[in-house]
Amino acid sequence: MTEQRHWVNEAWQQIVQKIDRTSKRIGANFPHASENGEYVLAEPHWWTAAFWPGLLWLLYRDTQDDGLKQLAEKCEEKLDAVQNDYYRLDHDMGFMWILTSVAQYKLLGSEGSKRRALIAANLLMGRFNVNGNFIRAWNPWNEGEDNSGIAIIDCLLNLPLLYWASEETGDPRFKGVSKKHADTVLEHFIRSDGSVHHIVRFNPESGEMLEAMGGQGYGPDSAWSRGTAWAIYGLTLSYHYTGDTNYLETAKRVAHFFVSHLPEDFVPDWDFRLPANVDTPKDSSAGAIAACGLLLLAEKVTAAESPIYQRAGEKILESLYRNYGDWEGSEEGLILHGTSHFPQGKNTNNPLIYGDYYFVEGLARLKGYKELFW
Repeated sequence: MTEQRHWVNEAWQQIVQKIDRTSKRIGANFPHASENGEYVLAEPHWWTAAFWPGLLWLLYRDTQDDGLKQLAEKCEEKLDAVQNDYYRLDHDMGFMWILTSVAQYKLLGSEGSKRRALIAANLLMGRFNVNGNFIRAWNPWNEGEDNSGIAIIDCLLNLPLLYWASEETGDPRFKGVSKKHADTVLEHFIRSDGSVHHIVRFNPESGEMLEAMGGQGYGPDSAWSRGTAWAIYGLTLSYHYTGDTNYLETAKRVAHFFVSHLPEDFVPDWDFRLPANVDTPKDSSAGAIAACGLLLLAEKVTAAESPIYQRAGEKILESLYRNYGDWEGSEEGLILHGTSHFPQGKNTNNPLIYGDYYFVEGLARLKGYKELFW
């Protein structure tokens, strides 16, 4: 048994034991960020709703724990009301139904889950703006607000719902929309040095790019680390589904930027490009997301290149386990020091459910589980 296998298996057992404890309180609900050691439960329409059931499915795949399966199924059922009755569904339908319905369909063949996921895919495809070749992000947050021209880097992780739908139905329209959005990301979101814009605003009528915006990063010219992580994983997934080498080469460029800006402990700061007087809290969730992308990227590149990305992904995950994990305390989250929205002061030093999810997904990959929910 290698040293790597030892720490991965050790970490996995810690996770299994902890989720066995925390699932008894969290139940079939939707944790978002942990405050004072306990996950605050969000409404089921919130974009992070599927990360808890997705985490449960990751563990169920390995342990066959029927209790975790039942909780994940109940979470998926609760999302029916969101799909059917909620007026503000947005681009994050991919996150919400990939990690619930697609995951259950891939694991158990549930026809009900397949139907839910295909409905979500059709709704997501309906947000495609043909003038600018992008999937619109949010609906207005406040009365009078116009978000009709907004697209964000995070949406790359929603595209696999559409790629999956094309594979499942044989209908190329879903994949076509995904590729057009991904091509727009290549053109307008990725800078030449591999750093990434979080938000780009387009004219929704003409499709013209109007401006790049800072979003959850420090500003329009900064380098928000979680956005960089979304790009690594999202572009690699687009290559996985399409074979388009433009996505692969750009994912490599973004990965080089990300890895070259990691601090000594391999867990990124919230933003890689800040003025000297600005606070730089960690974002462990960005590290976990990037690690998953790097491990997939390692499987897509040449044998000579592969160890670069493999080692980086493993080092991030090992540091998260050894230096950021909470295994013996009263904290419900798995991974400490996540930063959700620093500009708004929201959850700036908290465990985040998506950080926990991607940490577990990365470890599952190191354990040999190669099939993607995405």
